[in-house]
Amino acid sequence: MVHSYLRHGPTEAFGLVCSSSSNSHYDGKLAYVPALEDVLVWNVKKGQMLAMWHETGHRAEVTSILRSPQRDTFAIGYADGSIRLWSAFSASVIATFNGHKKAVTALAFDETGTRLASGAQDTDLILWDVVGESGLYRLRGHRDQITAIRFIRPAAGSAPSTSTGTAPGFLLTGSKDTFLKLWDLQTQHCIQTVVAHRSEIWTMDLNTEQNLVFSGSGEGEMKVWKVDHEALAQGLRETETGEVTKFIRPAATLPLASSHRVSQISFHPHKPYLAVQSHDKSVEVFRIRTEEEIRKKQARRRRRAKEKELEKKGKMRGEDEEAAVEMNAEHEEKDVELADLFTPYLIVRASGKIRSFDFGDEDASGKGNTQLFVALSNNALEVYSIPPPTKTKDAPPEASRIYSVDLPGHRTDVRTLCLSSDDALLASASNGSLKIWNMKTTACIRTMDCGYAICSTFLPGDRQVAIGTKSGEILIYDIASSSLVDTIQAHNATVWSIHVRPDEQGLVSGSADKDVKFWEFEHRPANSDNPRSSNLLTLVHVRTLKMTDDVLSVRYSPNGKLLAVALLDSTVKVFYQDTLKFFLSLYGHKLPVLSMDISGDSKLIVTCSADKNVKIWGLDFGDCHKSIFAHDESVMQVAFERNDTREGDTKASHYFWTVGKDRMVKYWDGDKFENIQKLEGHHGEVWALAVSHHGKFVVTGSHDKSIRVWEKLDEPLFLEEERERELEALYESGIADSLNRADAPIGSGAPGADPGVAVAGAETTAVTKQTTETLMAGERIMEALELADNEIESFREYEEARAKGGLAESVAPPPRNPVLAAYDVEPEEYVLRVVEKVPSTALYDALLVLPFGKVVSLMRYLNVWAQKEWNIVLTSRIIFFLLKTHHHQIVANRVMRTALIPLRRNLREGLRRQKDTIGYNLAALRFIQRQTDAKRTAEFYEEEEDLTEEKVREKIAEGKKRKRVSIKS
Repeated sequence: MVHSYLRHGPTEAFGLVCSSSSNSHYDGKLAYVPALEDVLVWNVKKGQMLAMWHETGHRAEVTSILRSPQRDTFAIGYADGSIRLWSAFSASVIATFNGHKKAVTALAFDETGTRLASGAQDTDLILWDVVGESGLYRLRGHRDQITAIRFIRPAAGSAPSTSTGTAPGFLLTGSKDTFLKLWDLQTQHCIQTVVAHRSEIWTMDLNTEQNLVFSGSGEGEMKVWKVDHEALAQGLRETETGEVTKFIRPAATLPLASSHRVSQISFHPHKPYLAVQSHDKSVEVFRIRTEEEIRKKQARRRRRAKEKELEKKGKMRGEDEEAAVEMNAEHEEKDVELADLFTPYLIVRASGKIRSFDFGDEDASGKGNTQLFVALSNNALEVYSIPPPTKTKDAPPEASRIYSVDLPGHRTDVRTLCLSSDDALLASASNGSLKIWNMKTTACIRTMDCGYAICSTFLPGDRQVAIGTKSGEILIYDIASSSLVDTIQAHNATVWSIHVRPDEQGLVSGSADKDVKFWEFEHRPANSDNPRSSNLLTLVHVRTLKMTDDVLSVRYSPNGKLLAVALLDSTVKVFYQDTLKFFLSLYGHKLPVLSMDISGDSKLIVTCSADKNVKIWGLDFGDCHKSIFAHDESVMQVAFERNDTREGDTKASHYFWTVGKDRMVKYWDGDKFENIQKLEGHHGEVWALAVSHHGKFVVTGSHDKSIRVWEKLDEPLFLEEERERELEALYESGIADSLNRADAPIGSGAPGADPGVAVAGAETTAVTKQTTETLMAGERIMEALELADNEIESFREYEEARAKGGLAESVAPPPRNPVLAAYDVEPEEYVLRVVEKVPSTALYDALLVLPFGKVVSLMRYLNVWAQKEWNIVLTSRIIFFLLKTHHHQIVANRVMRTALIPLRRNLREGLRRQKDTIGYNLAALRFIQRQTDAKRTAEFYEEEEDLTEEKVREKIAEGKKRKRVSIKS
């Protein structure tokens, strides 16, 4: 009989506040931040997570977050080049766009939120139709990663007066190739390329009037450019000198406080602030002054200058100088410098390295303060309050931190994990902090400061945790009072490993100072005055075992007889626990053993090493049963699965877990030497592993600061099926990759081509990308077409035979296809059902998979759908796409004429009726709108009639207040 195992599956990742893979968004109350492959929604004020946007099975990191003008929709870009539109209300995916080959690095919505532009590391710029859920076109021209995209609204006069639609507008992009490019979306071409900086452009933003562009470079320069809207309205023209008009012109360079890389520039959506991040830990805020303020300031300057002049020259020479000074003053008054408009206001200094920042859209705080949200690279969020400008000059304005979210996660890598004996609590420690988590709710219930933690264990009774540190101390923490109760200077170098003795009366520690030390537990009351207070455990040193080399790991056998010690010389020495007499030496690893574990029956010891191998040894003779090449990088931890004691299993499990620097978690059978399951999910090296005492789950901690729980499911797993599934996945991704591979022409920089030759490709191309989903969808359509064709054919043959009289009346028609009979549909309707189930984002790519023979048969069904007016929108989309794609074959094919002529007639009829219906509905809606407007006006006048003098005054005051808020720039 085939042996079956139980499958393990990921439950949830916790310990993440935000990851540094992407920018974040803040709306004044909620923060939408990346957490590796998920997006988290935090209520920053309460410090609680409201939602986690997670798509099952999707593992690529989030690389870009953008909120649509339609407030419920978010566009999220991922490292695999896909973009998902999420609904914030339902926390579910609305649509998935696949078009980029590499990570999406920049996103922008137009002002209505109906079009989305995306740029990626593959240097392509793609425009997506959000409503139609399809890619419009791909724009090529940049030679490096696109870092910023902005839509530019066309000026009101630029659209022709007869057109009813909106003008497509323009798109401005910045890239690491040092260029700013301006694209005309009507002609889908680049109309201006600006060599903006000497080094990469990292960020760019437009002011709200869209007449100034700010760009920031890798060498700390911030440049301002003017956008000429009049020239844009007129289009490309030649000037008198024969040059082509320039739409973007250099205006100024603004000085910054630091000369590091300018990584983000952002305007406040409606207040006169501009924020720039050019230093790791600070954001510089500029205030945008109005022209009036500058004129007043200039007048003051002139007055001062005049006074000084007059004082200097004496009043004797009088009028001539005064006239000259006034002339200068008038000359000065004419031009307002850009640098005068933007004045440095204050600097916000964060507590860690800043990954991104954002202004709060709505102002939650009163007193006219502005909120600046900062996402840090060390897994924390902060919100600062920026005070409004004051008239007094006594103290410079300072930003104050009002909220921060940092407790639900570690600032640095999770280095060690341990579980309490009942699996209810998890302790995780990093450089600087020890956290206790409730395993049921995954909430962080205690946070304590500690040194650089390397290893940890719960002490018997689960009330205390012992931590071994890099400095050689063993720290003992009490969980209830969340306090450090004892610090033992155990070793002179890093404590690499500690392990509690099976009889729970002591523990052993191994260190880089070549000592193995043995400690006994001693109970002492927590409060010496009150003898009844709960007991605390302390450590008493009883003996030391000197080794020849650094000790990297120590382990007791579960039967309490043996002690294994792993050394830096790549060997493992096994001693008798009681006499410390030498028993075995396990020799075979090429690099040091980093961790080891002994099975529950004390028969096997498994060791993992930096040489990427795992070795399984017998503890009776020290023979190596098997050496397995387990991971692609160093194997960091290994642990045997514990048996579920509640199930009363007598035989100890020989299954074990390993984690490595290759980000993988693997599950092995120690008797058959087989890999049972590979679990992917971490985005950084996996440092730590803790196995449930009841065999129900396993916990891993990683460099990506996340802690993940992998739970045992009831689903059986067979090794043959698992291997088949892995091969299938490999094969499918291979097919998709080969379909997406464009055959590169010679001289394109492809392997073996001349790198010096530039290749001119088309600037505008279609948006296609094959994925396993689109291939499967294409196959489903083909199967449906085949099934329907066969059904129609068999009935046609039957009818023909009956017509010729070859069949008796009593002969029954052929049986219906079981699938069609089950759904009780005609073949044409069945094909439509299958096509309708294909997501609209994957439809075009699925149709590309169809061979031409199937396209011809699909055309017949399209004709029937058009005739019966089934889903006219979908029918039209498919027809236009197929005609565009297969134009040459269709034109050359006589047979197609017979299919296309009735199709044109039916489709025109159907579309005309649809148009009439829509026109009728639109007219009705406009009529209702006019009615409500008229009703509102009437109500307003009725209200106005009974206004008293006080009410009138209130209204006037309100109007005045409003005026004060509006800002001219």
